[in-house]
Amino acid sequence: MIGVCARWLGVLLALWGLAGGLAGSVQAQEVQLRDRLCYATAPADLPSTAASVAALPFDCRRPPPYAAYRDGWVWLKLRDAAALSNLAARWQLLSDQVGFERMAMLVVARDGSTQAVQLRPGGTAEHWAPGGVLRMTVTRPGAEVAAVYLGYRQLDHLRLMRKLTAAPTNVALHRAGLWLVLMGLFAGVILSAIASSLLVRTGRLASVHGWYLVWSVLALGYGFSWTGMVAFAVPGFAGPIASTSSYALIGALVGAATMVFLSLVEGGLLPRWLRRAGTIAAALVALAGVLAALEWPASPYALDRWLNLLFVVNFACLAAGVAIAMHRHSRVVWFYLASWTPVLVIFVLRVLRNFELLPQSDMVDMGTFVALACQAAALTLVLADRFRQLARQRDAAERARSLVAIEGEAFRRAAHTDPLTGLGNRAACHAELRIRCAVDAPFALLVVAIDNLTEVNERLGHEAGDRLLRALATALTNASPSPGCVTRKGGDKFAVLLPADGAAHAAFELAVDALQGTPVSHRGRSVAASLSSGLARWPQDARDSDELVKNANLAMRQSRREGRRQLHRYDPSLHDGLDGREILARQASRGLARGEFALYYQPVSDLGSGVPVSYEALLRWQHPERGLLTPDSFGAMLNEPGAGQAIQDHVVDLALAALRDHSALLPRVAVNLIAAQLDGPPSAARLLARLERHGLDPARLCVEVTEDLVLDSTMDRTAGALHLLHDAGVRIALDDFGTGYASLIHLKHLPFDMLKIDRSFTLGLFEDDGQSEAIIRAIVGLGSGLGKQVVAEGVETERQRRRLAEMGCTLGQGYLFARPAPIQDLVDAAAGVA
Repeated sequence: MIGVCARWLGVLLALWGLAGGLAGSVQAQEVQLRDRLCYATAPADLPSTAASVAALPFDCRRPPPYAAYRDGWVWLKLRDAAALSNLAARWQLLSDQVGFERMAMLVVARDGSTQAVQLRPGGTAEHWAPGGVLRMTVTRPGAEVAAVYLGYRQLDHLRLMRKLTAAPTNVALHRAGLWLVLMGLFAGVILSAIASSLLVRTGRLASVHGWYLVWSVLALGYGFSWTGMVAFAVPGFAGPIASTSSYALIGALVGAATMVFLSLVEGGLLPRWLRRAGTIAAALVALAGVLAALEWPASPYALDRWLNLLFVVNFACLAAGVAIAMHRHSRVVWFYLASWTPVLVIFVLRVLRNFELLPQSDMVDMGTFVALACQAAALTLVLADRFRQLARQRDAAERARSLVAIEGEAFRRAAHTDPLTGLGNRAACHAELRIRCAVDAPFALLVVAIDNLTEVNERLGHEAGDRLLRALATALTNASPSPGCVTRKGGDKFAVLLPADGAAHAAFELAVDALQGTPVSHRGRSVAASLSSGLARWPQDARDSDELVKNANLAMRQSRREGRRQLHRYDPSLHDGLDGREILARQASRGLARGEFALYYQPVSDLGSGVPVSYEALLRWQHPERGLLTPDSFGAMLNEPGAGQAIQDHVVDLALAALRDHSALLPRVAVNLIAAQLDGPPSAARLLARLERHGLDPARLCVEVTEDLVLDSTMDRTAGALHLLHDAGVRIALDDFGTGYASLIHLKHLPFDMLKIDRSFTLGLFEDDGQSEAIIRAIVGLGSGLGKQVVAEGVETERQRRRLAEMGCTLGQGYLFARPAPIQDLVDAAAGVA
């Protein structure tokens, strides 16, 4: 379609070149009468007869003022009829299409006979000619004409009448034929451009398309109205009707051209003030065209002047926009400039002619439609180029969306799947519980916990503990009444959703009993698994899903208190006893006073060299009855007010003292904080004050937080504290990254410097069909893209270290480098090396 448009344009340009010579030849044979006139005015009721008109006082020096003929007649008299002497019979008098209430032509022959022609608006069917003129055929040869009178009643304005010629019949026909061919080709180019635009139209350029199609239709309408071609279909349209319609069409055409430019240039290149000014100028010029057509509220001549001035304003806006777009390296502006250059030149010539600074010329009028056709063809090329760009951008966006969808699916699976066991995780468990509670059908929640997972990990290693977790996951899944009912809530706990009937409960209880004492062996050593379970029913035992989970956990802890290796059903009386956390809290208060809490330090090492770059401070409790405990056993108690917060404050004091006293050994220490220690900027300010009292650079401290903490209801206060610490130089790490379901959004809003990949992904690196590896690669890529350090936790084998390094992870933490140890052991080891 664009090729068709270009061919039409080539023919049109060739025709214009030919028309230049022909129009010059035609114009040379015409008799120009506009400057050979005398003028007289008369009342509106003056009879249009030769005697009445001849008796009027004609003035050959200057035209009368507009007020003199606004409501009456103005008569034009050929000063010297001898100018017509070379014209053969049936020559034609040609005049502009102007606005009038009545028009009359009187030709007085030397023998005293008179030829009269009377025209009214809508009654011009036999007197129009292509090229925007009215024609009246004079039967007598020019040599026999004694006088020619041309009268207008209620004429728009004499200064708007720019063309009045006498031409031989063959010349007039030649001129009309030239206009017919030109406008036929003009219509072909415009229609081809419209069709091309409609074929490639898309929603991305709806604004440009709308304005471009409006502009094209207006250009076609203006061309056919101004030249009188509409009279082929509507014979009475020529003359005053065509003249007034052309005003409205040309004003709207210029305004639409301005809007095409404003909507076509790439977004963001043009300043807002220019877009606003261009839009206002486009609206004003369209309004001025309508007012000129209505001849209100000023004289037609004044409205014509204002319309031409607004043409200049619109061109000025376009020129400014083109200059700015070129300066800002717009791609489409060059096409637009190429299309607008001929239009701008022609319209400047038309404006100069309208202001009577240039003489009347058919070449200017013909050039107008050639220029409009050029613009239509060039704009079609611009739109085609913009569509190619948008197609490339759309394809790139589709590829990006596809990648995002793939990564999103990976994170979604990670968010709802436990990578170690392949079961649903805590998020999946709570989501399913909310759905079932909303349905309100009876069911039961069973929480199964491994009592001695910490013992298995410490005695046999985490590999054995993970093997136990996977085996238990498989056994519970095989025993469950339906797939998807078993999830791992985290740590040592599993959740099972059971039907409401007691038979299902009994059957599953037998299956759990069968798992009691399952041996776990590793390197010749063995530990028997111990399982404690708690069951709560919906809706008897809870009002919502959170309370159901809480009560099932309470029942499970009661089974542990009663000797473990059993199932306990929830009973409201459980709330009357002391919760396990309360017991631990009392013991912890005494233990804190006796100095039972200490920090063990585990290095974060360079995966390539193995050299420690920082340390994490890990809390240990030397319990007088239960031995050395990790936070896996008492971590929930740390969030309790009183003892829990006192222990955490003690942890910070120990870590800061170690940083102060062992600066050479500990370049930086990471401390895990709870919500109470990050409860808004005042909490952060207190921590910074403690750093200052110890004389420590804030950059030597790293604060580790879990996703549970940043998702807490106090998230806004936590964020404020983290931002204050980060701004002071304290580093912020997001621990156990990848196990939650909302980490990504917090990477954008919270000042994390480091992402710590949860150990479950590292341990599953070679054991889950590549899922853990895909997730680690995604996290490493995400961290690299966001400029954050990534630490892999749980590195225990050389094979894991090599694979992590190959994936771009630079830091690791785990038993491969060192187990957590007291500060004195690190000092002794450093002294031994020295």
